[in-house]
Amino acid sequence: MPNSFDAKSFLKTVPHQPGVYRMMNAAGEIIYVGKAKDLSKRLASYFRIQVSSEKTKALVRHIADVEVTVTHSETEALILEHNLIKQHLPKYNVLLRDDKSYPYIYLSGHEHPRLAIHRGAKKKKGEYFGPFPDANAVRKSLHLLQKIFPVRQCEDSVYANRSRPCLMYQIGRCSGPCVPGLISDDDYAEQVNFARLFLQGKDREVIDSLVTKMETASQQLQFEKAAEYRDQIQALRRVQEQQFVSQDSDDDIDVIGFALENGVACIHVLFLRQGKVLGSRSHFPKMPAETDPGEVVSSFVSQFYLAQAEGRTIPSHILISDDIGDDLGWLSNTLSEIAGRNVRLQSRPRGARARFLKLANTNARTALTSKINHRMTIQNRYQALQETLGLEPVKRMECFDISHTMGEKTVASCVVFNPEGPLKKEYRRYNIEGITGGDDYAAMAQVLTRRYSKQVEPEKIPDIIVIDGGKGQLNRAWEVLSPLIADWPINPLILGVAKGTSRRPGLETLIKVSGEEFSLPSDSPALHLIQHIRDESHDHAIAGHRAARGKARKQSVLTQIEGVGPKRRQALLKYLGGIQELKNASAEEIAKVPGISATLAEKIHSSLQGY
Repeated sequence: MPNSFDAKSFLKTVPHQPGVYRMMNAAGEIIYVGKAKDLSKRLASYFRIQVSSEKTKALVRHIADVEVTVTHSETEALILEHNLIKQHLPKYNVLLRDDKSYPYIYLSGHEHPRLAIHRGAKKKKGEYFGPFPDANAVRKSLHLLQKIFPVRQCEDSVYANRSRPCLMYQIGRCSGPCVPGLISDDDYAEQVNFARLFLQGKDREVIDSLVTKMETASQQLQFEKAAEYRDQIQALRRVQEQQFVSQDSDDDIDVIGFALENGVACIHVLFLRQGKVLGSRSHFPKMPAETDPGEVVSSFVSQFYLAQAEGRTIPSHILISDDIGDDLGWLSNTLSEIAGRNVRLQSRPRGARARFLKLANTNARTALTSKINHRMTIQNRYQALQETLGLEPVKRMECFDISHTMGEKTVASCVVFNPEGPLKKEYRRYNIEGITGGDDYAAMAQVLTRRYSKQVEPEKIPDIIVIDGGKGQLNRAWEVLSPLIADWPINPLILGVAKGTSRRPGLETLIKVSGEEFSLPSDSPALHLIQHIRDESHDHAIAGHRAARGKARKQSVLTQIEGVGPKRRQALLKYLGGIQELKNASAEEIAKVPGISATLAEKIHSSLQGY
């Protein structure tokens, strides 16, 4: 080994106990974190004369020091390994880049419970059902539930301030618990319980109960009620036909498919709950070259489900395609201990479960092929752009755009690309304030100053900065950027993108700070990359602007009046019948509202005249 690490002396000090080891390079950086049932045996395997794995050989060449932490149990070792990997992101570990939280359906603990989508920590009182693979799956499920069980889905603030039923009640999607007399507490609780059982996968139990109630209502000549139960039964049976997968599977199962090609791995997780497919998601873990497939799957299971333990649900069965050796039992025992119930990991299942695994593997291969093709397309576009602009290899591009409506709620966006495509976790939005509405030059100056006035990490210095705009916008950007980037180790290319007179894609003009203008053929891969990053920045800015504008327009004008808090706002709106009536009211009429003095009434009246 080229380093001075004395493996022989080190191994004499390592105990035969479970624990975690951290391998460091000469700079003191952690380059690998591992766990072991027997630290001495596991670490000795790295320093044998004959090591078959190229990845292990590369790792050992860079080891300058090794630290070990002895743990009481294998479970502690697995959890500590997970936390250290998440904290240090070592170069030679398989890393799961899954920073998204999984959504749940939330049933609140109110007197009249509400169904809603939920992400994040489960701090609210109530019940959580899931996880679902994405928000779209939750929205579809909530829409379906609304049709079958009329349980409210409105915000608590809306529910608390209703005096008459909303549109959802009129179209039969809500039973209207907000208005007294429309539905009894017992009947509402019954619908909530049906929804709860349905979300627990107990469809047959719900249908049996509804059949009994339909027959009882029919015998009592309550034919309208019986018809309502009949419609619910028919809707539930249609759902069963669409979603039913397997008669022998009443458990929660995750099926983990795996594919590996050209140094890129894909793990596809298929979510089965109570015999129904909730959906699926593909993951592309970052891994060193020549990593063993079993290690990829084992590392994924460890990181994915220990992250689930921080706020997600661990299923009772996990099916995997690759044999991961001793880690199978280790992971199973650890996840069982964390979940507080038996969690079984199974490789090479048979029967219906083998078909699920085959389906997951097929999806993994399909997703991997798509990923590789997309990566090749992006890399070809990068290569074409480098050749067109005569640049050294371009590692990072950043693009800026401004969005507003007639100067209202100006938002600037910054999107980031690298040779693998968009780096969405590094996208940023900036709310622009303190400028004249509609002044795009001032907005661009502000966002560039806020972006680059602070110290920029060397690896995050862009090679190209794209400005969505013409000569004027580019010149203003250069005035701001030139002093900010003077001390950078590289001189990024500042490039303006002006739309043609017809504003049609393919007719863009590219402008350099020198004033040079040029166009690229509409079929040029370099132009396609510029269009891609420009469109991403445009969409990101518009999304932020619309959200800010929508929030501002939903906000009551009363919130801006000093002395008018939530209780007084509610009293004003209830007493006078709404915001429009309040605007039309005189100061004397406003003063009649309980809790509103004559002085405050004058203040409210004068404040509302400007709207």
